[in-house]
Amino acid sequence: MKQNFTVRQGALDGVEAFLSVARHRNFRRAAAELGVTPSAVSQAIRTLEARVGAALFIRTTRSVGLTEAGDRFLSRAKPAFAELVAASEFARDLGQRPAGLLRLSVPRAVVPILLEPLLASFCQAYPAIEVEIAASEELVDLAAQGFDAGIRLGQFVADDMVAVRLSPPFRFVIVGSPAYLARNARPECPDDLRRHACLRMRRSSGALASWSLTDNGRAVEMAVSGPLIANNFPTILGAALQGVGLAQVPEPIAAEALRAEKLLHVLQPFAPMLPGVFLYYPDRRQVMPKLRAFIDHAKTRSHAADGPK
Repeated sequence: MKQNFTVRQGALDGVEAFLSVARHRNFRRAAAELGVTPSAVSQAIRTLEARVGAALFIRTTRSVGLTEAGDRFLSRAKPAFAELVAASEFARDLGQRPAGLLRLSVPRAVVPILLEPLLASFCQAYPAIEVEIAASEELVDLAAQGFDAGIRLGQFVADDMVAVRLSPPFRFVIVGSPAYLARNARPECPDDLRRHACLRMRRSSGALASWSLTDNGRAVEMAVSGPLIANNFPTILGAALQGVGLAQVPEPIAAEALRAEKLLHVLQPFAPMLPGVFLYYPDRRQVMPKLRAFIDHAKTRSHAADGPK
């Protein structure tokens, strides 16, 4: 069967031609296999021999044989070239169908509320894709650290990234446990927070995050204080459930505890809206099929969850 080889230019110029001639011991049969003229094969071999600095073939009018240098070159070049062909086929396969390792950088809080149900159905739908989740609050350099995409709140996605919505906008709410609110007067206005134990977030930059509120449509940033600082929302939410203080978290994270009345809303009229959760990735001309499959699957599930309009 004719193989899809060509006589390439560059560092490997002539290697395919050499291997074909060595296999057939015939220039014309090698040319037919490669789909080029015999003169093109001869020229490729001469160029290779000039680059190597030794004759690789013994040529007569009746036969073609390998020199000692050619035999040694064949013993090294044949397995190496086979590896190159296999590598090209493997890379081509990844570029043509959803397969391989999909690495995602995500904040810990997103995993249980958004990713777990999505991943379960995605892994069933695409068994040829392995998904690796790196849960961290750090805003990583996707390309430098080998990630295909990241998932973050919309306000943390850089402008030069392609962003795909994974959730609708939601409120950034302040919550407290019934036990904490029984010990401390419920705040009625943002300024009352100065007298409360407020659980704070340290950003990946090292800065302490202020609390964000809205007052009659005006954005308000407040520096609060309290007994606990953490770098992720699940830890802060857990502390609020234990009555350590008030916490400001994305509402979906606290939804279950709010339904069970293990946490109560505080200052609801002052809760700002967040843009939602987005998947983001560098702006590339061609998205790999594994990532395209994940994006399409997430969109399909999102539309199904929204239901008919």
